Amino acid sequence: MNARDSSNRLSELLRREHHAMAAFLVALAGFDEKRLWVELGYPSLFTYLNRELGLSKSAAFYRKTAAELIQRFPELVEPLEDGKLCLSTVGELAQVLTPENRDQVIPRFLHLSKQEARAVVAELKPVERPPRREVVTTVRVAAAAPPVRDPEPAAVLELGAPATACVIAPGSPAELVDAKVATRTVNAPISRTTPPTFEPLTADLRRMHLTVTKRFEAKVADARDALSHSHPGASTEVILEAALDLLLDRAKKRKGLVEKPRREKRPSRPDHIPAEVKRAVWVRDGGCCQWALENGGVCGSRQRLQYDHIQPKALGGKPTIENVRLLCARHNLLAARKIFGDAWMDRYAPARKATAATGRRDAGSAGARSEVPAAALTGPT
Repeated sequence: MNARDSSNRLSELLRREHHAMAAFLVALAGFDEKRLWVELGYPSLFTYLNRELGLSKSAAFYRKTAAELIQRFPELVEPLEDGKLCLSTVGELAQVLTPENRDQVIPRFLHLSKQEARAVVAELKPVERPPRREVVTTVRVAAAAPPVRDPEPAAVLELGAPATACVIAPGSPAELVDAKVATRTVNAPISRTTPPTFEPLTADLRRMHLTVTKRFEAKVADARDALSHSHPGASTEVILEAALDLLLDRAKKRKGLVEKPRREKRPSRPDHIPAEVKRAVWVRDGGCCQWALENGGVCGSRQRLQYDHIQPKALGGKPTIENVRLLCARHNLLAARKIFGDAWMDRYAPARKATAATGRRDAGSAGARSEVPAAALTGPT
């Protein structure tokens, strides 16, 4: 079975899953409408789902919410069957859906993730008087020793106070900072690879939850001092946004995306991609990978983008707008392999063997491919 046959089978199985879930929810709605769970001795539909059917509390909650919503809005069954609505999205939809707004609100939740649905809920039902305070608290890593006694309630610290690690949560109300929230004991080291979470409050405001090091805390304090003339009394949000603006401006300059480009072209090597070409290609490709997919779309990734010569430089390709496109690093390497072959490209990938030896990733991983020297990509890069 080739990749396309496997994909077709997966599509069929997914379609069956959507239909089965919708059928289950319709049956559950009828079961709940007749309150048949009462005859079985359960105090609620949630308890029935949890104890009789063995669903987790989270799964029981989402199905209970969906079944109750279907009773009021039968038109939700069709998007559930088509996979346009998922259970977690229905849980968010239930917070704002009314008979009066059903025609306008339901389409806004189609094809959304839970986080995207929460953003729509925040827009339709914003938090009243959203908190704007910054809370910095200590997070302690527990040792394998005896259990730690509940700590005393931690006070809200000023930025720059000593801490092993801190949680910067702009907007957290001070009254919520209690012993269990302000000072938490965890059983494993803090992961620095997980992105921060953003909780939608209104259409414009978000609360960010981020765990940082003491070194980061000190840098924020130093940045506040450095910007005390241009940004007096600036909040942490303003300080970090100023730093992000500098970072993004530098990245734009590297891509040639400046607001006022030079009128005269600077001399460069013949095989070098001129800034005006980079700028035009970036705008044309929308800042995303243009690798064509079998279904007619494109990859669309916005990470680790590279300028790729459609006709490789090694084969006489010119750095023109028509011959240059944006590809992510993975598809840029794949393009090189399609043109020059795996045997040739593997000669320029010794880093993969060293990577596999360290146990980090094997030779087939995307991370290992990214370590191929740039010289190996002379053609398509």
